[in-house]
Amino acid sequence: MDSEHLEEVLLGGKRRYTRLEVAEKAGVPIERAARLWRALGFATVGDDEVVFTDADIEAVRTTDQLISSGLLEQGLEAPVARTLGLHLSRLAEWQVRMLWTLITENEHLGRDDSQIATLVERLLPELQRVQDFVWRRHLAAFAGRALASPEEDLEARTEVVGFVDMVGYTRLTRRLDEGSLATVLEAFELVATEVIAEHHGRVVKMIGDEVLFVADTPADAAEIALTLTERTAADAELPEVRAGLAAGRILSRFGDVYGSVVNVAARLTSVARPGTVLIDRELANEVADLPGFAVRSRRPVTVRGYTRLHPYVLRRA
Repeated sequence: MDSEHLEEVLLGGKRRYTRLEVAEKAGVPIERAARLWRALGFATVGDDEVVFTDADIEAVRTTDQLISSGLLEQGLEAPVARTLGLHLSRLAEWQVRMLWTLITENEHLGRDDSQIATLVERLLPELQRVQDFVWRRHLAAFAGRALASPEEDLEARTEVVGFVDMVGYTRLTRRLDEGSLATVLEAFELVATEVIAEHHGRVVKMIGDEVLFVADTPADAAEIALTLTERTAADAELPEVRAGLAAGRILSRFGDVYGSVVNVAARLTSVARPGTVLIDRELANEVADLPGFAVRSRRPVTVRGYTRLHPYVLRRA
């Protein structure tokens, strides 16, 4: 189809301005505008290249207003932009793949540029509405947790961190072709996100054959890990999984989590047997008194960064 017309639809207008013109019209120094552009993950362009639209001017101006109002510290401007660019680029890639599949599987659309353009123009507002709805729902959920404990530091708080990964993934990559491997990964991602959401957890990130999640309560975290091992074991198309959980203070920054608790959960996962869930001592103490769960101590192990890490096996009572 006409790529120029499609680009106008997606960008919301024609490319009219250079970098210098955007900075001038937005009232923002050119160095700062360029820094934001790079942080968002966009390709570097020359000062004389006409690649920007009216929407670019508005975006730079809005960012400047957020800082001027005090809502966003200037030192956080680039990290926030980098995080937005990272997550939204993945979303955009998935949406383009979805659109491409729709076009290639429909013979009539594949031959008619005007129909493809019409399809994109019709779908784009719908995608925006869905994204806005999902964002607002997640915003409300996080706000509810924050307001429930306003005295707690949202960047460093007590939570349970969990890793769940597929066993034998490397062998799987040697045995399956690219399409079959993609199907397995998508099936794992689907069941993982469903189980984590059902039990009030939050996906931090998917790392190929592994999911990292956090939960506010030991009961929710334990249920997520056990249910995931059970669901994958019952699915003949999926390999077994193993899990590691640890509880304590974590640092949450720009959608990711850091700290020794995260490291402990990762190390426990690395020594867990297929189909089992290992937890640390602190979480074991909290889970032991909860109905429906059983905890059994195992010998201390030596892993990277920890000479005597004491794991506990988590099972259903």
